[in-house]
Amino acid sequence: MTEAINRILVPVDFSAHSDRALQYATTLAGRFNATVEVLHVVEDPFISGAWSPEAVAPNIPELLADLVAAARGKLNALKVAAIRKGVRLETTVLTTVLTGKPADSITDYARTERFDLIVMGTHGRTGLSHALLGSVAERVVRKAPCPVLTVRETASPNQEVASAVATAAV
Repeated sequence: MTEAINRILVPVDFSAHSDRALQYATTLAGRFNATVEVLHVVEDPFISGAWSPEAVAPNIPELLADLVAAARGKLNALKVAAIRKGVRLETTVLTTVLTGKPADSITDYARTERFDLIVMGTHGRTGLSHALLGSVAERVVRKAPCPVLTVRETASPNQEVASAVATAAV
């Protein structure tokens, strides 16, 4: 491998799956002396289908502002925890008011900001739930401008990163 890994993007949805991906990414970053940026995409609840037009809805701009503020708070907590562990971590919150599609926002951001690697968790859905809910990770893999490493919750960061680093060094 001749390309360096200097910047790693970790899209998170604050699930255990994305927590595992962040652990993996920070371990990998330590091995490559890379920086990690954590990204959360806030979907417009009307575009995503979380709210229907028939429902009595609160003030939409206020609702989005609340969602963004909550995401920033959670990302700040992740950043504080990373700093305590000595990890360089940046955080970003994107609001997808125009597209409503997290996968598009993630790949557009990775392209614009020129990341070397995307590390993200996957829920590992199969069958009907995969067909109905789809997979943000799968869409990112298809559209990403850089390599994507998907991490299942059962992955062991220290053991698997050692294997990935050994393979990458070849």
